[in-house]
Amino acid sequence: MSRALITSQVDRSATLEPAGEIGPDSLAVECSARQLADLEMLATGAYAPVMTFMGQDDWRSCVESMRLADGTLWPIPITLQLSASAVPASTSEIRLMSHGRHIATLAVSERFTPDLHREAEMVYATSSREHPGVAALYEAGDLVVSGRLSFHALPRSFAGPEYLTPFETRLAVEQRGWRTVVGFQTRNPVHRAHEYLHKVALELFDGLLLHPLVGETKSDDISAEVRMRVYKALLDNYYPQERVLLAVYPAAMRYAGPREALLHALSRKNYGCTHFIVGRDHAGVGDFYGTYAAQELFDKIDPDELGIDIIRFEHSFYCTRCEHVASKRTCPHDSSQHLALSGTKVRSLLVEGETLPAEFSRPEVAAILAEEYR
Repeated sequence: MSRALITSQVDRSATLEPAGEIGPDSLAVECSARQLADLEMLATGAYAPVMTFMGQDDWRSCVESMRLADGTLWPIPITLQLSASAVPASTSEIRLMSHGRHIATLAVSERFTPDLHREAEMVYATSSREHPGVAALYEAGDLVVSGRLSFHALPRSFAGPEYLTPFETRLAVEQRGWRTVVGFQTRNPVHRAHEYLHKVALELFDGLLLHPLVGETKSDDISAEVRMRVYKALLDNYYPQERVLLAVYPAAMRYAGPREALLHALSRKNYGCTHFIVGRDHAGVGDFYGTYAAQELFDKIDPDELGIDIIRFEHSFYCTRCEHVASKRTCPHDSSQHLALSGTKVRSLLVEGETLPAEFSRPEVAAILAEEYR
């Protein structure tokens, strides 16, 4: 199915409002990095049609059926979790702060105690605290509050020309005259297998949105600043400038595997993507999900309801006989000739002080990463 790009969507980002007077039942909360990332996604319209933190009906429906209470497809709860002991019953509004700066106000209309174990089992497919997303869920608080959200300042997780809201991204795409746009999600430096996927996609579509996640990730993930240097080095030297748009995706990483892959696809519609790449173990961590579990989830969803076409790629590798990156679809040689390429392998080599071979990374990328790990 081919989808034409729709660029006439309205700007769904929040209108900034004056903060107003502090009421007697106001509570100031210093937001965590994950809460700030969610606020940023809500403020810019990246999570549309979700425009505020979910109440109990949406939370329950989302957990149980990957849908909002009104039936809209949505796979992961976007909630404001707090400690019940820190939120008096009389609290009528919560001032959401970042380093003392008043970002937004939540007019409290609902509060409830979520079943976090059930949420973990349904959303993350595990209740193990060894899973970083589950651990973050359990630690975030035993109370959920919801209500009308008013923004007084735009939280920005990244400073630079690559910061584009969904509306600004769609305008940039329209200015380039692209009718089809394929989005690529990454939280790792781009290695040769990624480049292979990008180049194949560019043979088929007008433009590539290289859309790295710059919100909170695991402590052992490479920093967003370093990753951005890597992306720029690659784009400057190996990609057609007029065919690729580099912009940041300010969400926090939940590592929720298949459900997060679905969230990534749905939110990329707001950025103007007509297609979205889903590879092996998309948004996975450790051994919690099957290699192609994310792709298998999309098999169960009506493409017309999804509204964005999924591009599926199998595991790719460097073949020493073919002397280039390939997959089982294109390479006739056995596994003894294959070098597995992955972000995990790249990090492992860097930690051990090894030089990244050319089969793994471009020399410009290897130099940047080696400098960071030194």
